[in-house]
Amino acid sequence: MTFEKMRKYLSGMACFMLQNMIGGLCAFPLKKHSCRNNRGNGNGIQDCSSEKRAFVSDDQSVGGQAVIEGVMIRSPRRIATAVRKPDREILTKSDPYIALSKRHKLLNLPVLRGALSFFEMLFIGIKTLNFSADIALEEVEKAEKGADWQRTRGEKIKDGFILAGVLVLALGLALGIFFALPLFLTEVMGLSKNALSFNVVAGIIRVCFFVVYLWAISRWKEIKRILEYHGAEHKSIYAFESGEELTIENVRKYSTHHPRCGTSFLLIVVILAVMLFAVADTIVGVTIGHSPTLLQRFITHFSLLPFLSGISYELLKLSGKKRDNRYVRWIATPGLWLQKMTTQEPDDAQLEVAIVALKNALEKV
Repeated sequence: MTFEKMRKYLSGMACFMLQNMIGGLCAFPLKKHSCRNNRGNGNGIQDCSSEKRAFVSDDQSVGGQAVIEGVMIRSPRRIATAVRKPDREILTKSDPYIALSKRHKLLNLPVLRGALSFFEMLFIGIKTLNFSADIALEEVEKAEKGADWQRTRGEKIKDGFILAGVLVLALGLALGIFFALPLFLTEVMGLSKNALSFNVVAGIIRVCFFVVYLWAISRWKEIKRILEYHGAEHKSIYAFESGEELTIENVRKYSTHHPRCGTSFLLIVVILAVMLFAVADTIVGVTIGHSPTLLQRFITHFSLLPFLSGISYELLKLSGKKRDNRYVRWIATPGLWLQKMTTQEPDDAQLEVAIVALKNALEKV
C-alpha cells in the first residue's frame, strides 16, 4: 500500500471518528416527515418537490455521513452511498436496510434501541468508509499503473489486513486519548475522592481534547474535502426536509449547520455522561469500600457506554420533537458553533454527489 493510499484512508478514518464520537451516525435520531404528494417519478423515487412535507411519518426520515469523496445517506429502508471518482463519474451503491429495532419488537424498547442503533451505525459507518476507501485506492493505483490495472486477490487481501489494522489502531487511540487519558489526568489532579467533581473535570478535559482534535484535523487538506462533503450532506437533507426539489440550485442556499447533527447535542451528552459516571463511581465506591482505582473507573465507564448511547438516543429523539423550544435551541447552540469546524461549504460537484446519494436512499425497496 502506497503512502498516498494510506493517507486517503487515514483522512477518512479521522472524519469517521469525528462523526461517530458524539452521537453515533450524524443526525442519528432521524427526523420524521412524509410526502403529501407521493407520485412516482418513473425511477422509483417519490416526487416530494411540489408540496411541502408534513412531519408525520417515519417513511421518509433520513440521516447521513460523509465519506472519502462522497456521502452516505440512510433512510428507514435503504442505505445509499455516492462517491465521486477522479474521472468525475459518480459511483453509487444502494442496499435495502431495516434497523434491528424495526425488525424485532423486543429490540425496539427505549434505551435498548438506542444502544443497538449506536453499534449498527458504527458497523454501517465502517463498511461505508471501506467502500469509499476501496474506490479511492483503486483510482490511485490506476493513476500510477495505468487505466487497465486491476487489483489481484492477493493485493485485496493484503490491503484489507492493512486497513483493518489502521481501523483497530484508530479505535484504540480514540479510546486512549478521549476516554482513558482524561481519567488519568483527573486522577493525577487528586480529585478521585469526589465522584461528581472527578467526572465534571474529566468531562471538561474530554471536550477540550475533542475541540483541539477538530481544529487539528480541519487543517488537513484531505480532511477539508470530507468536511465539505459533510456540509453537502447537511444541505441536501435540509432541502429535502424543507420540501424543496432536490436540485443543486435549491440545495445550495441551505446552511451547512444542521440542528440534528450529533455534534449539536454535545452539551446534552457531556452532562449526561458526567451524571451517569458519577452515580456509577459512587455505587462502585460504596460496594468496594473505597474510591475506585483508575482501572476500575475505566472498566466501569467503558461498560456503561452502550447504556449512555441508549439514553442519549432517547433524549436526542425527544429533543427533535421539541426542536422549536427555546431551551432545546439553547442547548443545541454550542454544537452548532462546533459545526463551524466539522463542516465546510461544498462546491456544486459535491452537492451533486449528496443529492445522488439522497435520491438513491429514497428509492422504494
